[in-house]
Amino acid sequence: MEGPIQLSVPLPRSLDSRIYIHLSVKSKAIVLFLTTASVEEASAPTPLGSFVYALPDKYNPSQPLSTALCTVEPTLEFTTRLAKLLARKTQLPTYVGNSMSFASTGLGGTVEEEMEAFKTVVDITLAHLLPVIQSPSQAI
Repeated sequence: MEGPIQLSVPLPRSLDSRIYIHLSVKSKAIVLFLTTASVEEASAPTPLGSFVYALPDKYNPSQPLSTALCTVEPTLEFTTRLAKLLARKTQLPTYVGNSMSFASTGLGGTVEEEMEAFKTVVDITLAHLLPVIQSPSQAI
């Protein structure tokens, strides 16, 4: 893979906000950054959210280990779940930074809205990761 993948997708159940994804795959780690912004605030800086490190547990592969390196309470659970899921699916150490906000969704960030965004991010990220993971000679 040449350089990071940077893309955006619509934030589910939001009129004008998008999820911005920055994904880097290194030979021995995955680095993922997420944020949300509406059209009006796309050029404005977003406050830092949580930053979590997760790694596969060779003794219990279904339960990756994780540690929060930077915690911002509204984003911590989402970030931890995502880091653990990616570490489990790819069997690679994973760093996830997340400053997503669900305030602009239709109902202001219900569990259903958050889970829909989580599924969207997982599907897109794994679609870009799995081809690279399966042919590691292309990873940077």
